[in-house]
Amino acid sequence: MGFSGSSFILLNCFLLSFALLSSAKKISVTYDGRALKINGERKIIISGAIHYPRSSPGMWPMLMKKAKNGGLNAIETYVFWNAHEPQRGQYDFTGNNDLVQFIKTVQKQRLYAILRIGPYVCAEWNYGGFPVWLHNIPGIKFRTNNQVYKDEMAKFTTLIVNKMRENKLFASQGGPIIVAQIENEFGNVEGSYGQEGKEYVKWCAELAQSYNLSEPWIMCQQGDAPQPIINTCNGFYCDQFKPNNKNSPKMWTESWAGWFKGWGQRDPYRTAEDLAFAVARFFQYGGSLHNYYMYHGGTNFGRSAGGPYITTSYDYNAPLDEYGNMNQPKWGHLKQLHELVKSMEKVLTYGDVKHIEYGHLTTATSYTYKGKSSCFFGNAENSNREITFRKRNYTVPGWSVTVLPDCKTEVYNTAKVNTQTTIREMVPSLVGKYKKPLKWQWRNEKIEHITHEGDISGVALTANSLLDQKIVTNDTSDYLWYLTGFHLNGNDPLFGKRVKLRVKTRGHILHAFFNNKHIGTQFGPYGKYSFTLEKKVRNLRHGFNQIALLSATVGLPNYGAYYENVEVGIHGPVELIADGKTIRDLSTNEWVYKVGLDGEKYEFFDPDHKFRKPWLSNNLPLNQNFTWYKTSFQTPKGREGVVVDLMGMGKGQAWVNGKSIGRYWPSYLATENGCSSSCDYRGAYYGSKCATNCGKPTQRWYHIPRSYMNDGKENTLILFEEFGGMPLNIEIKTTRVTKVCAKVELGSKLELTCHDRTVKRIIFVGFGNPKGNCDNFHKGSCDSSSAFSVIEKECLWKRKCSIEATKDKLGLTGCKNPKDNWLAVQVSC
Repeated sequence: MGFSGSSFILLNCFLLSFALLSSAKKISVTYDGRALKINGERKIIISGAIHYPRSSPGMWPMLMKKAKNGGLNAIETYVFWNAHEPQRGQYDFTGNNDLVQFIKTVQKQRLYAILRIGPYVCAEWNYGGFPVWLHNIPGIKFRTNNQVYKDEMAKFTTLIVNKMRENKLFASQGGPIIVAQIENEFGNVEGSYGQEGKEYVKWCAELAQSYNLSEPWIMCQQGDAPQPIINTCNGFYCDQFKPNNKNSPKMWTESWAGWFKGWGQRDPYRTAEDLAFAVARFFQYGGSLHNYYMYHGGTNFGRSAGGPYITTSYDYNAPLDEYGNMNQPKWGHLKQLHELVKSMEKVLTYGDVKHIEYGHLTTATSYTYKGKSSCFFGNAENSNREITFRKRNYTVPGWSVTVLPDCKTEVYNTAKVNTQTTIREMVPSLVGKYKKPLKWQWRNEKIEHITHEGDISGVALTANSLLDQKIVTNDTSDYLWYLTGFHLNGNDPLFGKRVKLRVKTRGHILHAFFNNKHIGTQFGPYGKYSFTLEKKVRNLRHGFNQIALLSATVGLPNYGAYYENVEVGIHGPVELIADGKTIRDLSTNEWVYKVGLDGEKYEFFDPDHKFRKPWLSNNLPLNQNFTWYKTSFQTPKGREGVVVDLMGMGKGQAWVNGKSIGRYWPSYLATENGCSSSCDYRGAYYGSKCATNCGKPTQRWYHIPRSYMNDGKENTLILFEEFGGMPLNIEIKTTRVTKVCAKVELGSKLELTCHDRTVKRIIFVGFGNPKGNCDNFHKGSCDSSSAFSVIEKECLWKRKCSIEATKDKLGLTGCKNPKDNWLAVQVSC
């Protein structure tokens, strides 16, 4: 059979790509006090965290391509122990947990990889990444010089190292992994463990070295990391960090791009200007490896969110948003910085360094190598500063860093954003005649009770005490039933009185039933998970009375010294109160424990499960707790991110085609105070600075990865509603680009893109001294009369366009002060 010319070219391209992938060159990774060295050459590493379980395999290539296009040359991830070994000795490396495939995807994108094995991760991940069965091993103590724990940690760490070796994924084998991490942020809590903690740190270092890897090992936030382990920095700012050994390079393993969110909390927001300022200062002061935490935050699918009370969204205000979209202007502003820093790699890693202090936290730093110089001017105060450098005068805006690759010309300033802002909205996936309300089916969740005295099916265990929830459930469910009963006769002190049930619990949610009647639900607010439920009992009866308490967790703690021992569930006392006095303490009664929901046991969330009793279509219950709902929907067309809008629902869990998309809780509103209409990027950032979304649902939209949905077929959405909600309001939506705007300096290039859509209308063009910001632009006192028509010609009905913001292109502005010349544009998509 002959080949056409195009077929031959395609075949040759395929063979060339295959050859490049299958014959990856082995590289050596060493280091000195300036930088990591790849094959003996010092390198600038700009990395971004993408957590494989917080995205899906279908998303990985897209995320990494966007990271690479954003100027990154490495991808970092934690390794999540409890995701891989949910039950002792039972391993899962499939689907979102396919770590090997994730690292191979990094390799296919020709990026480096940083593997943070831990295996403690923190990461706002359930139980800090530890499996709960670990806690239940007799004699164990976490993260200290405890042999039981060390044996388990070594076993899992060895498993991961061997998996990477078997698949030839270390750099010395031709793979992408250039750095590995052991432990994680232990230095933050080490003091609580005394000498045993110090011995543990030494043991961790010895364990890492025992694998005889050619690649360096790191420990973040570990000032006493033993050599040759490199200690690194985590935080909002790490420019002043210094490693504990002069032969170790300056590394920033967690450059916090934003912050995480808890239920009841506002949306965190960190400006592009401030993040760029922090990153530029790090490189100004000799940093050579920088990693964003997060570059893509993603989604806490299933029950993976920790905290407790961490939301399902782990967007983190990262350069790539939860759905994988470019978060503009942050993504583009940082891209420009990354490309500039990498262009100065030789000078920054080999050059002689000189600092000049101007006072008022203003500095100039020059790097000189083989006759070439590159400079940074830094101003850590809020006011602008005038400096003279090499007989030239410069203005350094407040809270900014200016980068001059030749030490003469300002090419980039962190406070001057010359990239577009993208405005996205959640829009219905179907409109007009195609939009039809979802059709719902339902079934009840079983309310557990003791059918006869002490008789219940599916019992986990019984005890004459109140047990910690995580010990009983082994983290197989959020839910645990505590069941007991008591007799009441005519001579009982409770008889004929107004009685209350009082239950003290250590979180997080409690539903109380008395003689099969729901008498109340209560939960503790974010950060205060211990509370006391006290409800009236109206149906006391002569003879046997029963109490059913359903305790629900919302993620287990993930941080702090001895966090693994934080108690959850009902620890008592459980009392019956009359006339303000405790008449009966039931804490030492015989308690019957049952793990999980009936719907979990019988897999109501599986759309292919065959039930003896069908789902019901009539008399759809509304605002009813403990109800399962089921519907179907079409996969939205296109490539936009897909969400389900759960506005109107209470709290529960959601599944699409049998895959969990996480916990939902849209009825929990964010605090009403602490938001502002404007945000000043100047001044040190902290998690609640510039927050938004006050008084609105903490999380309304829940991500459905496109790889979870069926092409050309219907999908099944199943909800377990715990509090009671209105499913009739639920919609499937997409994350559509609706507007794009930019404000760029004179001489800069305007680049606009509507991504997968086209520019439909030019809303505003101002070239001169336009005022305001996106969605609020207006003309200034001087303006070009021809700029609008130029932009319209270049951009209308196109996916993207670019034009130089110059008077030659856009016309004269009439502005007397050259500094007043800006170009502001807003378009609809």
